[in-house]
Amino acid sequence: MRAFVVSTYKRPLEEKEVAEPEVGDRDVLVRVEAAGLNQLDEKIRTGEFAQILPYDLPLVLGHDLAGTVIRVGRLVDAFRPGDRVYARPDAARIGTFAERIAVAERDLAPVPAGLSMAEAGSLPLVALTAWQALVERGGVTAGQKVLIHAGAGGVGSIAIQLAAHLGATVATTASAANAEFVRELGADIVIDYRRQDFAEELSGYDFVLDSLGGENLEKSLRVLRPGGLAVGISGPPDPAFARAQGLNALVRLAIAGLSRKIRRQAKRLGVRYEFLFMRANGEQLREITTLVDSGAIRPVVAKTYPFDQLPEALAELAAGVSRGKVVVTNG
Repeated sequence: MRAFVVSTYKRPLEEKEVAEPEVGDRDVLVRVEAAGLNQLDEKIRTGEFAQILPYDLPLVLGHDLAGTVIRVGRLVDAFRPGDRVYARPDAARIGTFAERIAVAERDLAPVPAGLSMAEAGSLPLVALTAWQALVERGGVTAGQKVLIHAGAGGVGSIAIQLAAHLGATVATTASAANAEFVRELGADIVIDYRRQDFAEELSGYDFVLDSLGGENLEKSLRVLRPGGLAVGISGPPDPAFARAQGLNALVRLAIAGLSRKIRRQAKRLGVRYEFLFMRANGEQLREITTLVDSGAIRPVVAKTYPFDQLPEALAELAAGVSRGKVVVTNG
């Protein structure tokens, strides 16, 4: 079958013929009709995450999918051929930039009613990231103050909607051109990152979701109330992540060093920092389906490309997308 693979780090994706997926007893074979593109795809392609995500090359890339079930393993009981499904496959089984993929039953959920495949394919990774940051890690509740950086982006546009649904007061950083857009998503306070310093404008926040890292993350610690939490999805990775990934002792030591500065700054300020590398979770995706069906969350698709133009789509993502997600469609 056709797929787009990383053969060598830092080189463009290559279209190749690869073996058909093996379908285990608890697996579902899905025809991929839409696949969202994520910054994680680009970071893997460039080798930026080679130490913490040690994949063997060549690697079929891709972390989001929406499609139709072709067949199911003999122990699968939640899905049947013809079902419309979407997922973020497990990190050990990525490969949605292909015509077909076998996904563990536990990682799948039905596509929300009324969504196109492109809209559904844009959601899993960013929606699960938002859920695991705000609900699982942050425990965000009504009346709390939440800051979400890059609010017009893939993760930010969903996280704003989820935080607003949870009843939080939501601040976000965005360009002036996207100010009205993020307000429509549910942001109460919009900081124009080109003209304003959010660290001077905001204070006493319960939670920050940072997707930029570096100086932006360091400044984010200063807007938190004592005991507040900053969750970073761009890094630096922390020791808890290294343990969860089962990385060897040398890599764990290196990761501890990478995050030592930010963890010390957080401790000195009386706040907390945690790195989040989202994981596949079909049950949480079903919760998200319910929110989409109720109108609490809507997908934001910036642009769609045909499957044949996947390398060009990834290049556009790397250059920067002003709103939402880039998606490739097949058939």
